Amino acid sequence: MYLTKHEEKMLNGEYGEAKATAMRLLCALGEIYEAKRLIPVKSCHISGVSYKTIGDVGLDFLRQMVKEGASFAVKTTVNPCGIDLEDWEKIGFPNEFAKKQLEIVDCFRAMGALRSYSCTPYLIGNRPRPGEHVAWSESSAIAYANSILGARTNREGGPSALASAITGKTPYYGLHLPENRKPTHMVSVKCKVENDLEASLLGYTVGKNLGLATPYIGKIRLRQDFLKGLAASMASSSSISMFYVEGSYEAKYIGERELKGLEKLEVDDHALQKTFEELSTQREASTICLGCPHLSLNELKRISELATGRRGERKLLCFTSYQTFLKAEKNGLVRRIQKIGGTIVKDTCMVVSPLTDIGVESMETNSCKASYYAPLLSGVKVKLNSLEGIFSQIRGGD
Repeated sequence: MYLTKHEEKMLNGEYGEAKATAMRLLCALGEIYEAKRLIPVKSCHISGVSYKTIGDVGLDFLRQMVKEGASFAVKTTVNPCGIDLEDWEKIGFPNEFAKKQLEIVDCFRAMGALRSYSCTPYLIGNRPRPGEHVAWSESSAIAYANSILGARTNREGGPSALASAITGKTPYYGLHLPENRKPTHMVSVKCKVENDLEASLLGYTVGKNLGLATPYIGKIRLRQDFLKGLAASMASSSSISMFYVEGSYEAKYIGERELKGLEKLEVDDHALQKTFEELSTQREASTICLGCPHLSLNELKRISELATGRRGERKLLCFTSYQTFLKAEKNGLVRRIQKIGGTIVKDTCMVVSPLTDIGVESMETNSCKASYYAPLLSGVKVKLNSLEGIFSQIRGGD
């Protein structure tokens, strides 16, 4: 792989050991994927921030990078960590876990990460423009950035996104190349997709059936929050990092000629029901968990509207970013959700937090991504339901 003189100096350690380590990682990736050169990136988003997922090995690596003088060269946001950074004691996160988590947060802060801790960086200021090259990890954000925003990123892992943040570079291969962004499959949706759960089921079903592909989902138009859920569920059931759907940035540049001859997949009510039965294994759940991906301001507003007057006996946890929380607080949404017994949990999520340690034994949610990961990572069984379905069943003061 060709390196400029500046990149060679980084690799040779002339700008410090941290940049050299990062360059070695990027050069190895470039060689594996036969990239001809490195390209600059406008921003990075790094996963692997929770102590639950990276443990002591990951923490030691971050400490070492900080010790070697690592600092981010471009705008960099990071994924949810394992705790609410302000209210972790009140919510009940264990002290020892929080202590380790706060060390990880300190490492990212020292390297220059923005106060983010969210899987939806595009909602909190890290929103790339169409055609911009970025290096993002977090599969749901990658799929959203490529598909809806028209940005260009490969499905980076936490270490490679970290290396790109330190160097401002990424190998030029994969979805950075226009020829690799063309649709490969035509998906015909033969059922109604009218709510949050149905959008999530559609994404998971498409991903499960295609595995590795770039699907064009025809004749369906979804609003932003549904697209967010669709991207997350599709990425969790497959290696899909880009799709086309009506209303997405790049769909308008696809002509009839490019859709001819594509392999076809039909998704109907039976297919969605099959996915539902696969993921929804619990008839009753102790806790309502919402926000996978992190809730937008509109979704918090919708929750407050649906839940008003329906205070239930079950715990309600709403996961969102710190920035969205501040907006919700200003709009009175935080107070309204707290009034009905809900808790807004910032900085973390139901996938990477120690759920059982904060009293979640089983959960009801509208997210297929959470339904996939919660049993796997936390041993928590899941009941799937739409937002409207969740709150309608506690009508009358359950």
